[in-house]
Amino acid sequence: MPSRVPGHGPARDVLRIAEQAKDEMGLKSVILRVTVDGRNVVTTALGESMTGVPADPAMHFRNGNIAISYMGTALLRLVDQGTVRLDDPVARWLPDLPQGERITLRMLGASTTGLAHYVPLPRFQQAVTADPYRHWTPQELVALSTGQPRWYEPGTNWSYSHANFVLLGAALEKITGTRLDHLLQREVTGPLGLRETRNSFTPGPVLHAFSPDRGLYEESTFWNPSWTTAPGAVQTTDICDLARSAAGIGSGQLLSPAGHRELLDPGAVGLGTPTHTCPATVCLPNTEATHYGMGVLVLGDWISQHPLFFGYSASQNYLPEERLAIAVSTTQGPDTPDGHTAHTIAQRIAAALTPEHPIPEYG
Repeated sequence: MPSRVPGHGPARDVLRIAEQAKDEMGLKSVILRVTVDGRNVVTTALGESMTGVPADPAMHFRNGNIAISYMGTALLRLVDQGTVRLDDPVARWLPDLPQGERITLRMLGASTTGLAHYVPLPRFQQAVTADPYRHWTPQELVALSTGQPRWYEPGTNWSYSHANFVLLGAALEKITGTRLDHLLQREVTGPLGLRETRNSFTPGPVLHAFSPDRGLYEESTFWNPSWTTAPGAVQTTDICDLARSAAGIGSGQLLSPAGHRELLDPGAVGLGTPTHTCPATVCLPNTEATHYGMGVLVLGDWISQHPLFFGYSASQNYLPEERLAIAVSTTQGPDTPDGHTAHTIAQRIAAALTPEHPIPEYG
């Protein structure tokens, strides 16, 4: 896929922002696409995938928790179809989950179960750093969370936890009798036309990533991402699919009006105050303006997600009022600062194109 950068107006502004951000943050690569109502404004790639190999818009990268928005949408499609209700207890499908009779499908999708977030646990961090190629089973991941004290009673607060989405994937498979990767293709990625979005493996051409997380700047492209979410939702994508995903998920294209409302607020607004056990870093306030929906972030007027994985950062954002989609992928250089660099670039693009609709900070 060649870069497409018209030489005037908004496209020129976007390119300038990307070039400045790449230099400022010391990024190895920046790939981006901006569309309005599905029409290309700019699609381009800056920097290198590997030394001497230019980045290209056709390259595939890990999309991380963007797949969580697909699981949320798949769940809501099952609700629209009358297969399940959001307030069904998950014990019906996951009988071994502690307090599963008090946890609902809604709580898994909205991250209000009170289950501890296993990613910050020191023993998990040590294990991942020691062996980044280790394959983690969903049973191991859930056990890390359930082995910790519950942060709060189910449904009474909000906090981000990867365990919720590992369990949601397992529940979706039990509900439908279908492997999660096949279910997501049938219900979400297929209908949205995301032909370059696939489960688990990294098809060519590959955007290579490099990470300093283990104390030296080393290639992390093929580090095992099995710990990130449910098996079947560990995906790669390209920038055109990411922009298409932003618009399809953000507009509720696949959902009924009621389903789209649930996607944007399944009842989490107002929750998120840290308790004595819930760390402020994962128990962030949910306000009317910025909150967690059903696998999506609602950031002011935007519907977003911004994953981060060992050298990769990505961001998908959709502004319904303008039918504007902003998709960005970045890879780290040796001196790139910590944080969601792709989302920072998306925020700067939004500020330039729609200054009356900024993308707020969140997490």
